[in-house]
Amino acid sequence: MTSLPLEKNWDFDAGLLPLDFANTADWHARSDPVEKLRAYADLVDWSWRAGLLTEKAVQQLLTAVEQRPEDAHRSLDRAIEIREALYRIFSHHAAGTNIPKADLELFNAALCEALRQVRIEISPEGFSWGWYDKEQDLKSMLWPILWEVARLLTSEDLKRVGECADDRGCGFLFYDSSRNHSRRWCSMESCGNRAKALRHYKRSKTSD
Repeated sequence: MTSLPLEKNWDFDAGLLPLDFANTADWHARSDPVEKLRAYADLVDWSWRAGLLTEKAVQQLLTAVEQRPEDAHRSLDRAIEIREALYRIFSHHAAGTNIPKADLELFNAALCEALRQVRIEISPEGFSWGWYDKEQDLKSMLWPILWEVARLLTSEDLKRVGECADDRGCGFLFYDSSRNHSRRWCSMESCGNRAKALRHYKRSKTSD
């Protein structure tokens, strides 16, 4: 049976699920970002660690991959296509520029596909949202992501979506929870610290 990648280095520090998914490529603002979803098993692993899949669903999907490898390849390609559209939507919003129409249309098409799978389920605790065919459709992990994207795009939280200001092309998206919306970096330990050191260097050169 196909197994999950070992010790994959995923980043879940964006603050919101849609942004975490959009961040599954490193240096995303560059012309040549570093892809982290390199195989369908990577997509399954990320989804499991994001809390979107149970261990049972993981094994069912990985078993299905062995039987339908071409479907898995197409599903991964579709996931990356959707992710790239979402990244551009949020990146343009953070920059205050126009959202590309083609990306919004792609998102809406994917959302319509996901919403066709929504159902109400009942459990001892009461009613809840659920999904049809979530163990068989190889793109099922995308449905709750698209649902959350729709909620984010239509909420006040959208105003707090930002992008790392690093000039090398970090492109990390984040939810700015600071009181005065002042966050600028993916983290102070990486891009923020570099910017601070660069400012200090420029000041020291000016004072020489």
